[in-house]
Amino acid sequence: MDTLAVDLARFQFAFTVSFHIIFPAFTIGLASFLAVLEGLWLKTGQDKYIQLYKYWIKIFAISFGMGVVSGIVLSYQFGTNWSVFADKTGPILGPLMGYEVFTAFFLEAGFLGVMLFGMERVGKKIHFMSTCVVAFGTFLSAFWILSVNSWMQTPTGYSINEAGQFIPEDWFAIVFNPSFPYRLVHMLFAAYLTTAFVVAAVGAYHLLKSPKNPLARTMFSMAMWMAAIVTPLQIIAGDMHGLNTLEHQPAKVAAMEGHFETHQGAPLILFGIPDEENKKVDYALEIPKLGSLILTHDLNGEVKGLDAFPDDQHPPVSIVFWSFRIMVAIGFGMLAIGLFSLWLRKRKTLYQTTWFLKICTLFGPAGFIAVLAGWITTEVGRQPYTVYGLLTTADSASPIDAAAISVSLTAFIVVYFIVFGCGFFYLLRLMRKSPSRYEQPLDTRLPDGSDAHPATHSNHLP
Repeated sequence: MDTLAVDLARFQFAFTVSFHIIFPAFTIGLASFLAVLEGLWLKTGQDKYIQLYKYWIKIFAISFGMGVVSGIVLSYQFGTNWSVFADKTGPILGPLMGYEVFTAFFLEAGFLGVMLFGMERVGKKIHFMSTCVVAFGTFLSAFWILSVNSWMQTPTGYSINEAGQFIPEDWFAIVFNPSFPYRLVHMLFAAYLTTAFVVAAVGAYHLLKSPKNPLARTMFSMAMWMAAIVTPLQIIAGDMHGLNTLEHQPAKVAAMEGHFETHQGAPLILFGIPDEENKKVDYALEIPKLGSLILTHDLNGEVKGLDAFPDDQHPPVSIVFWSFRIMVAIGFGMLAIGLFSLWLRKRKTLYQTTWFLKICTLFGPAGFIAVLAGWITTEVGRQPYTVYGLLTTADSASPIDAAAISVSLTAFIVVYFIVFGCGFFYLLRLMRKSPSRYEQPLDTRLPDGSDAHPATHSNHLP
């Protein structure tokens, strides 16, 4: 298969998976947020929580549907553009992806209907259980998919038969491979933060329009608590994930850090322009020895550069270098917002600080950008392999012409921008609607305490 065909197949998969990954990153966190809202309503009886639940459930349903549709396309590409990869890894990856369907997707699909339409038809406890099951299903889905991806990054528990297929020998070692726990925690925190900043952006947007909107205040406050608490945990998890990557994929870390040469006491390169041809970083802004301190916890620790690996095993340095920095920059931006919100909360000006609300509104898409940047760092940094160190990308592709791939790629681009463009537009319309439209009607009780219009309140009683 020629290089152009491989590159087109890679770009097509990258394009479709980029559309797909933003939906699970949102629905994982949003499903948990809905479960928290309904749980708080049942515990406290405060109507604001169920009103917020009704506000976000529609957004969740649309996002979940688009995630399912965009995910189905990925499976077909294993048979069209990556049939050799599917053949060689099928004995391991096939069952894992099947488990995701038989456990996670069945739970989500089975209880989603109750969650969406059962509020007035089943008891409160059963409905809450359905919401929790859907939230658990999103976690299970992330569990299996990240196990698949992590095995491709750090393969264990396998043997290779005469046909070149990976054969399972130890399923526990396959599922819980060395990088899996770090990737799972890192992705879950990313999903929660992505959701938190979308919720914060919607809340801030409506607070700018109506500073005393009680539902906007509640969602904004909850989102800021999540940002303040989870962002530091995500930074710690990211550091642990980085150390695990250094152990198992040192070439990826060298590309992330921009180290073309092995260093004793490596600097931390903040910014620069990687020059892959001359193997250097131009205009580098760096802090001496800090790279070694972060990666080895020793100021004079050795950090391998790309010179320690054959040239044909180097990932595309510029892409990995910049995607990693985008992810980290957004992470520290989230940290700054979360910590500053605590100071504003202490001063009792969290809902009145206009410039802060505007920043939070603009920061709404930041989580999606960080997730995409992190995914690019992970996947492009793994190159030139699909199964790290064992199966190259060039040897994984189907024997088809570049012309055939270019036609399907063009069709994907056109259809995706039309279909998902409409979906995004509708989601934004839902988010622009004020949550006050779900507020409970004014109290119409008679002076003797009886309800003048029982039917008016029937749908709002906890």
